[in-house]
Amino acid sequence: MNIKKIKLARKKVDKIDQEIFNLVKKRTKVVNYMMSIKKHKKNIIDKKRIKLILKSIRKKSIQNKIDPKITLRIWKAMIWSYVDYQKRNFKKK
Repeated sequence: MNIKKIKLARKKVDKIDQEIFNLVKKRTKVVNYMMSIKKHKKNIIDKKRIKLILKSIRKKSIQNKIDPKITLRIWKAMIWSYVDYQKRNFKKK
């Protein structure tokens, strides 16, 4: 096991994690905006859209030689985390 190579790889992963964090921050801002324009709590979940997103992610994963099991798990977790976030923070008008 080459410790230097592992440390270098971990630094790269840390840098990517920071980029992901920044994207989550941007995504949260957009979700907050969407939440502000939704009239009813029932508008939070759009099953048809979720299905389309997951289908697209699966297709992109296969095209890019990424295990779709990984990407689908990540996207499902992200989608349902934001659904939960919206349910907890939705303000009736």
